[in-house]
Amino acid sequence: MSILPDFLRSLILTMVFSFATPILIVGGGLAIAIFVRQLPFLNAIGQVGIDQILEFLAIFGSGNPLQGGLIIGTTCSLVGALFDTYASSQNPRGH
Repeated sequence: MSILPDFLRSLILTMVFSFATPILIVGGGLAIAIFVRQLPFLNAIGQVGIDQILEFLAIFGSGNPLQGGLIIGTTCSLVGALFDTYASSQNPRGH
């Protein structure tokens, strides 16, 4: 049996999870800031949090927060793929 299908499955799963993790973390922070903004006595703090997160994403996306999130996710996905490739070469599954 060939190692290639197992390696590709591992690589694709690693890339998907590595892409989704920063998106979920940043999205979770944004969701918390939106929730905090709904509280009357924490409105200003929530708005500052939202503005900071969107500004952070806009830096990576040339002014567009959505593009910034995709850039961060893609970069993390490539790093995860490189790490998985390195780990697979250090510990081959066939041995």
